[in-house]
Amino acid sequence: MKVILLQDVKGSGKKGDLINAADGYARNYLIPKKLAMEATAGAINNKKIQDEAKAHHAQVELENAKAACAELTGKLVTVTARAGKEGKLFGAVTAKEIAAAVASQYKIDVDKRKIGLSAEIKAFGTFEFDLKLHTGVVAKMKVMVKEA
Repeated sequence: MKVILLQDVKGSGKKGDLINAADGYARNYLIPKKLAMEATAGAINNKKIQDEAKAHHAQVELENAKAACAELTGKLVTVTARAGKEGKLFGAVTAKEIAAAVASQYKIDVDKRKIGLSAEIKAFGTFEFDLKLHTGVVAKMKVMVKEA
């Protein structure tokens, strides 16, 4: 019996997979526990439409990430920080502060976990960082730390 999995089933497949299961297994276990539904023509058609929609959304997301990458690559972000008497920073400039600066200066929302710093920023100056916008789409930017 062909069924479409509604959830991940160990040993059978992942959510959304169209599998061929034994009749008893499908009727007595998968369908009653709402782990799968029978693969009727309408259900298969709905699955196909949903898969196409997912692929379209992924493509649009990738195109948006590439456009943002083209806009941001090589740009400079300015962050201000407080310093002590000898010009040393109190603490360090974090990815969270850089993400907030990118959002305020370029109007592009970025997640702080997508910012890759080679080392902690504990001094004034200009430093490079990577901004991961999507899988395989990385913008190389610079951050300039100035005294507040």
